[in-house]
Amino acid sequence: MSIKPFSKTVVHFLLISALSAIPAGLSAAELSADSEACIDCHAIVTPGIVGDWRGSRHARVIPAEALTQEPQQRRISTETVPDGLADTVVGCAECHTLNAEGHPDSFEHNGFTIHTVVSPADCAGCHPVEVEEFADNLMGQAYGNLVNNPVYQMMVDSTNGMHVYEQGVMAFHGSDPISDADSCLACHGTDVKVIGSETRDTEMGEMDFPTLSNWPNTGVGRLNPDGSSGACSSCHTRHQFSIEMARKPYTCGQCHKGPDVPAYKVYSVSVHGNIQKAMDTYWDYQAVPWTIGKDFTAPTCATCHASEVIDEQGELLAKRSHRMNDRLPWRIFGLPYAHPHPISADTTIIVNSAGLNLPTELDGTPVSEFLIDEEEMAGRQATMEAVCLGCHSRQWVDGHFLRLDKSIETANHMTLQATKILSEAWEEGLATGIPQGANPFDEAIELKWVEQWLFFGNSVRFATAMGGADYGVFADGRWTQNKNLQEMHDYLKLLRASKVPE
Repeated sequence: MSIKPFSKTVVHFLLISALSAIPAGLSAAELSADSEACIDCHAIVTPGIVGDWRGSRHARVIPAEALTQEPQQRRISTETVPDGLADTVVGCAECHTLNAEGHPDSFEHNGFTIHTVVSPADCAGCHPVEVEEFADNLMGQAYGNLVNNPVYQMMVDSTNGMHVYEQGVMAFHGSDPISDADSCLACHGTDVKVIGSETRDTEMGEMDFPTLSNWPNTGVGRLNPDGSSGACSSCHTRHQFSIEMARKPYTCGQCHKGPDVPAYKVYSVSVHGNIQKAMDTYWDYQAVPWTIGKDFTAPTCATCHASEVIDEQGELLAKRSHRMNDRLPWRIFGLPYAHPHPISADTTIIVNSAGLNLPTELDGTPVSEFLIDEEEMAGRQATMEAVCLGCHSRQWVDGHFLRLDKSIETANHMTLQATKILSEAWEEGLATGIPQGANPFDEAIELKWVEQWLFFGNSVRFATAMGGADYGVFADGRWTQNKNLQEMHDYLKLLRASKVPE
């Protein structure tokens, strides 16, 4: 590696830029020499990154100071900060040189051994509870739950694969890694590995860098080179890693927008979403814990699913959790039928009686041995209700969850009717799918079946759960369910009428 000599002008500019990148009020003693060396160059090479970090809490608070806060007010969950990290702010070196021996993507860089992919295992030095919770969470296992499930993988192939029409026959070829990384795995996460190295000509001269497969990616279930899974930056985007950003619904909307998971668009038209957009100028998104009625006046996604929420008397309504299903009794999206949440975050271990990695049978019967029981469901719902009761009366809350139970029941019923129609098509040889060991996602009647639950059933349930009424009716809701079901029935009759007698 050869480094080009800097002119005096460049050196002077680097020093001025580095000094200006240090947040006001931060002494040189609080910024480690290693991080200061990083900033010397990166204030020029990647000023956006340095500027982002400059606005972060990492740049302003040393871990030792964070530990002096009352336990409920802390933003770190360790009781002891690792050696060498307590008395300096969390800068470039504190993350990118940590656990170097455990990172296959580590490389020599201007006298330091650094790695590109900062993983949850690195964040665990200060945030061990959050890392452990997130790993035991459907999001943390999102890559494997999609890629290692043969049923879902057939859907990925059918969706992303190249379809070819030749001589009156439609065929398709399986998806390719780049298309997968750009679509499904953008949210689920990719498998990032070191596949080689390359030399690049940079502003600082020639430098060697590792070559990473399936990069860039910030998917929630990303497999990292160090063997860990997950990406904290999915919600706490780098390099501010802001709790404020993670608490705002727009962050969740990056992936939860639909039509397969319409959470954000349903929220955005709900009363809660309206209040948030209209009034959140007056909210404190950074307060820990988060006081309902004082810091905010309507829930965001984080309020219901993650944040530590108290009332103005200091009573705990919900404990902070990065296991996002801790307050969820039902799993209402992504599968043909809503069902109790899986016990394990690794859903590939679930097998129904037909040998499929699905949490229900095709008739909607739950595969109960892999799912939480009624007692656990009741406990999770009570935790969620405690948040609701911070603003609403018991009668209001009970009425809301009564409607959600009914919505789950009716949406599942409509999926079952569509499944009956498709099953008859398979049985009569009018389509080829699960009974024939074929792909159940590549024929017109099968695609309509998928839309019945993946789009319309999800929309109905989300609309009830979050208060976006029209998404439960005419905007991919009950009207569309009924219309789609009738079209499936009509199409089945057409297939029967056009079948050539044997």
